[in-house]
Amino acid sequence: MIYVIRHGKTDWNVRQLMQGDVDVPLNEAGREDAVKAREANPDLPVDICYCSPLVRAKETAEIFLEGRNIPVIPDDRLREMCFGVYEGELAMGEFKETGFYEHPEDYRTPEGGESFEEVFARTGEFIREILAPLVKEGKNVLIAGHGVMNCAFISQLEGTAVKDIWKHMQRNGAVYMLDWKP
Repeated sequence: MIYVIRHGKTDWNVRQLMQGDVDVPLNEAGREDAVKAREANPDLPVDICYCSPLVRAKETAEIFLEGRNIPVIPDDRLREMCFGVYEGELAMGEFKETGFYEHPEDYRTPEGGESFEEVFARTGEFIREILAPLVKEGKNVLIAGHGVMNCAFISQLEGTAVKDIWKHMQRNGAVYMLDWKP
């Protein structure tokens, strides 16, 4: 079984700023999101956890797994999508004009940013190299990540096209469960 958790809230989530690769920490509400997720899923059978190296995802995983002897392993391929020059800008400001929300299949990658194809490529590599072998061994894996990265990750496991990527969007602290077989 695969479990995918989105990091808890940050001050940038509250202000609706594009975080991307910026290493923004959880706020108190974000830590509470992780505690609530843990309390809602007390017996989730997790053998190992991989997470984004960004502190908001790593801390969410650690809080979620608190009291359990489960390794939390950062992997750079699970970091959030980079929004380049728009990181730190309002999500519904000028960034909206890139087509990101309305037509992700036509998204115009900003200067210094990543395309959906690049995010799918690196998360796909993680799925092939790390996740598939673990699932074949019968391991239950928790992935702790971000809004867009999680959508790309889940989309690949479920065979969803980029144009439908937003159907997998999670609220902060939400856990998505997939019974996926490689």
